[in-house]
Amino acid sequence: MNCEFMIASTPLPPCMPLPKAILQLPVSNTAKVMYARLLDEILTRGTEDSNGILFIRFPVMEIAAALSRSPQTCKRSLNELEQAGMIMRVRQGIGEVSHIYILLPREDAAHE
Repeated sequence: MNCEFMIASTPLPPCMPLPKAILQLPVSNTAKVMYARLLDEILTRGTEDSNGILFIRFPVMEIAAALSRSPQTCKRSLNELEQAGMIMRVRQGIGEVSHIYILLPREDAAHE
């Protein structure tokens, strides 16, 4: 990887968003990075449901490839995020990819 030092006028390369509140969650680092990746995905390729709420279809194998992790690790991280209340998965039909809704922490949650 080719790297350079930052100066005040250096533009940032493309970055993924990560709310600061996520750093306080009792989930693995893989789950935290996954949340940032899911949030980036919903911002770029999100689909609106009938209520106007964005969701994504992101198969576990694609998540695993995007994060360079095993599918089993990604399933575990998805479960962590769901249990922590940061995502909601809505199962579709047999063989269909779940809809993943990303929940954002409230601004005051960082102070709790």
